[in-house]
Amino acid sequence: MIGQPLAAASSHRDSGLEQQLLASITQLASDDFAGREPGTEGEKKTLRYLARQWFDIGLVSGTNDPAHPWFQPVTLVGREPVGSHADFARRGRPVLLAPDAVRVMTFGRRGMVRNAPFYFVGRMSGDLPSRTELAGRVAVIFDKPAPRVGGDVLPLAVRQNALLEGGAAAVLTVLDSYRTLASVSERRRHQGFALADDAPEGDLEAYITMEGMARLLGGREALDALSNEANRPDFAPHLLDLTANFEATTRQTTIRTHNVIGRIPGRHPEEGAVLLLAHWDHFGTCGTGRPGEPGHEHLICNGAIDNASGIAGLTEIARRLAHNQTGPLDRDVYILATTAEEMGLLGAEAFAESPPLPLGKIVAAFNLDSIAIAPAGGPLGVVGAGMTRLDSGISTVAQEQHRKIANSDWPNTFLKRQDGWALISHDIPAVMVTSAYGDKPRFQHYLETDYHRPGDVVKPGLELGGAAEDVWFHVALVHYFADPRRWTAAVSTAER
Repeated sequence: MIGQPLAAASSHRDSGLEQQLLASITQLASDDFAGREPGTEGEKKTLRYLARQWFDIGLVSGTNDPAHPWFQPVTLVGREPVGSHADFARRGRPVLLAPDAVRVMTFGRRGMVRNAPFYFVGRMSGDLPSRTELAGRVAVIFDKPAPRVGGDVLPLAVRQNALLEGGAAAVLTVLDSYRTLASVSERRRHQGFALADDAPEGDLEAYITMEGMARLLGGREALDALSNEANRPDFAPHLLDLTANFEATTRQTTIRTHNVIGRIPGRHPEEGAVLLLAHWDHFGTCGTGRPGEPGHEHLICNGAIDNASGIAGLTEIARRLAHNQTGPLDRDVYILATTAEEMGLLGAEAFAESPPLPLGKIVAAFNLDSIAIAPAGGPLGVVGAGMTRLDSGISTVAQEQHRKIANSDWPNTFLKRQDGWALISHDIPAVMVTSAYGDKPRFQHYLETDYHRPGDVVKPGLELGGAAEDVWFHVALVHYFADPRRWTAAVSTAER
């Protein structure tokens, strides 16, 4: 029932809401939407679906731009890999590899290193090597991560970026996990994008098969020894007797895509606004091979959990807010479905750079991402805890709703990997509050299995108990933060 009281969380599962969430997730994550890739027919279907749902709920366009109602244009410019070249030497003598054993890629127009020595960093389970150790060298890393203290897994992209930012001339990743050269190339095709006004950088990343790395080292036994060394708790980075010449080139491509923005008008919009957001995009086709081939029966990354579940939750929150029994809230509520999150939080960045309202009027922003993880009754995790002034208000609502907030810093591991970070970077107070991040073992299992893979589909028994509770908790959050008497926020005269 949409008019459920806000005084406390429901003591029983809301099966009707779970069915509504499941219906939306099933639709958005169907093969008909082809993985919701920006700039494709899958985007068009996604935008039409969302706009129709939001209009029927009673939202109005939130773009505040008569020329572009509902849909905020976002132009992306990227560089698609076209050229890859690698030469290797061991102790000064050339080592030849088959062309399909290694791939070199860059985000810039062209990237190159010459005679760079290899510096083996294992699985990056310890501290980042110093800039002096990394400068001018190819950092060699295994794809499969080592557990961090507390059992956390540090994703490959985080490790690669840390090495490049730390001064490495290039990063060479040994593909000892589920990734293949074909899947890496397909992923880069999606991720090598930036907003049209931002030039991509020229960092070099190379990937090599296990067979290729074994040949460089002189045999499989040498590779196994290196892998075992990386697993030791006392591992220390060191030079290898290998050098490389890397070169990669790209060609420029342009994608025209859109954010979707709706609004629930408040009685006193001069008091500011609350923003709810989730990203609608995913990777499109991300499997390799052809349909019907063994091991390649399903090639689409449907993104059921990431992030059809977040979009479904966003829509159901909006439905309950728009049908509020006590009438309009005081502050406006903006409902934002972002594009190109998987390409680097680009839709959220575009919203922040060209917002439909002054950014200073946004008193609170709540992101929803991958919420179909935890069962009902679990604690909440907060991505962004300690980063904004929202913590006290969230705590108040949690107490009123009889919800527990997990006492853990683990969710902040993902701070820079979700749209809220793009908003925080523009001084918008943004957090992600969800039971998914309150259930670390389940979330880690998802990361290690279906995350960003064709397996993220609607499966029998998809867990929606926690997601349904997240919907009701966000309804309560918005009621609290949209009330100027309960949440006072400075909205300057110039912004009114």
